[in-house]
Amino acid sequence: YCAMAMITALLITSLLIFSVPFPGNALSLNYYDETCPGAEAIITKTVKEAMTSDKTAPAALLRMHFHDCFIRGCDASILLSSVGKNTAEKDGPPNVSLHAFYVIHDAKKQVEALCPGVVSCADILALAARDSVALSGGPTWDVPKGRKDGRISKASETVQMPAPTFNLSQLQQSFSQRGLSMDDLVALSGGHTLGFAHCSSFRNRIHFFNTTHDIDPSLHPSFAASLKSICPIKNKVKNAGTTMDPSSTTFDNTYYKLILQQKSLFSSDQALLTSPKTKDLVSKFASSQEAFSKAFVKSMIKMSSITGGQEVRKDCNVVN
Repeated sequence: YCAMAMITALLITSLLIFSVPFPGNALSLNYYDETCPGAEAIITKTVKEAMTSDKTAPAALLRMHFHDCFIRGCDASILLSSVGKNTAEKDGPPNVSLHAFYVIHDAKKQVEALCPGVVSCADILALAARDSVALSGGPTWDVPKGRKDGRISKASETVQMPAPTFNLSQLQQSFSQRGLSMDDLVALSGGHTLGFAHCSSFRNRIHFFNTTHDIDPSLHPSFAASLKSICPIKNKVKNAGTTMDPSSTTFDNTYYKLILQQKSLFSSDQALLTSPKTKDLVSKFASSQEAFSKAFVKSMIKMSSITGGQEVRKDCNVVN
């Protein structure tokens, strides 16, 4: 009985994290079973098609979902266009390099044709992020559904996004404000196994690092040299940068191996070695793809369950 009571108490506590700020927004695995059973297949097909012409689409969609959830919850506020005097989230500094919005809009158009006004843009984005991971060789999972779309999107709020220059305590604070733990932080950082980084995200580590060092001493010297050649001080190349890891279109645990080799791109990646707990997790995920996949799925479900919207948008760009 004691064990049962404890489990019940734990379940109630974990539910409270998400249900207190957003009452009445419980998610469920079979949310569209009756109202739009074909939705998931359409979304998967759309992501798959996008990948054939754009290998960077999965990384973009995963990042888009993350950036959406961190501001006002997973409410597709990242998809809204700037209108009049209001600059929307997508035009805020951390989001100007986001792309592949067309994938969500294509999926939405097809889903609307099948079941009008039923499936939220927020759910489409959460499912597309899952498909991006699965179709890149990573794990798959059942996505809880029933998110609503938000009506507010402000570029000014994107300052709340965790930055690539953050140290561990800044990262921890950013994640804990959203009900996410240190375990979630290390697991979700593994999303950096996919994609590309612009020079601006890691420039701080290779030029004028501090008063004593030009280069961050925690960077492997040969790796630092190669980054400096890609991103010189007076960089003239538009969109210069490098892939997040050598297998940047495959969802694997290379990211963690690179951190241990001092070859991670961001200060926020290297920061995961600065506490015994996070360092242990990095080592665990570096040595076991399976352990990483399991932890990533758990943390993705947790993060994507931070809800916050009010409606089901007809068009993902604009409020109803």
